[in-house]
Amino acid sequence: MTEAQWTAEAFEEHRTHLQGVAYRMLGSLAEADDAVQEAWLRLARSDTDAVRDLRAWLTTVVARVALDMLRSRSARRETTLSVLPDPVVQPVGGSASTVAGPEEHALQADAVGLALQVVLETLSPTERLAFVLHDVFGVPFEQIGELTGRSSSAAKQLASRARRRIRQSSSVPNASPGRQRQILDAFLAAAGNGDFAGLVEILDPDVVLRADAGPGSPLSQTVRGAAAVAAQALRFAAMSASARPVLVNGMPGLVAAPHGRPFALLAVAIRDDRIVEMDILADPARLDQLLPVALTESWGSTGDD
Repeated sequence: MTEAQWTAEAFEEHRTHLQGVAYRMLGSLAEADDAVQEAWLRLARSDTDAVRDLRAWLTTVVARVALDMLRSRSARRETTLSVLPDPVVQPVGGSASTVAGPEEHALQADAVGLALQVVLETLSPTERLAFVLHDVFGVPFEQIGELTGRSSSAAKQLASRARRRIRQSSSVPNASPGRQRQILDAFLAAAGNGDFAGLVEILDPDVVLRADAGPGSPLSQTVRGAAAVAAQALRFAAMSASARPVLVNGMPGLVAAPHGRPFALLAVAIRDDRIVEMDILADPARLDQLLPVALTESWGSTGDD
């Protein structure tokens, strides 16, 4: 085996992990792919004879690339994302052959849901890096300090601030996936039956709904409060018959697919048996891009008439 072949095989062993790091940092699957590709180019150009832990070295490289990308976003005061980060969707009980790419494996290992990704978008680039690397992937603060040009104590403070922001949100569920699915099914049934009171009962009084129908769409909005969110749900009651169960970032979710064509993706965060956050992606271009082909092909064969 040549050195180039060994390097390529060694990199592939860590690709799944690197995809997970980059996605958590960037919230964009396309940008995560770019960051991982840049890590490969840097590895191919580098002398790694003195590297004792290639996984740690590559993690540092990907994190540094992602940090630069986040800082560039901040400097431009814009983001490549719309209202919602990219969701990672897979079928319930699906195998590795039916998912969109290797990043799902990393997400399944630390499933925290799409709502947390939304919170991560509100953090500063260095806060996000400190939280993702330490709290999600267990990178030591000394290494994080080197990445950010700060001391390990300062890196701890960055992660602590990020942790506080996340705790103050309601994005982290406290129910088992099975219980989350039960509550989501109850919500779907109430919507399908036009049961406004039933919907309000399932929703937290301060529930937040974020809808992303694409840049500039008047349907992209944020709605707050159980009554307002229930009213929105009733508008799409007819879609409930075509809803298919999926996993969204490892958590229970739904795709409305009338006639086998994806129309909207729904992800929720549930605390104390109430839905506290709802995220709906209804951007046709992004749904076509992000939903696994094997998933939509199976729907097409059994679509609604």
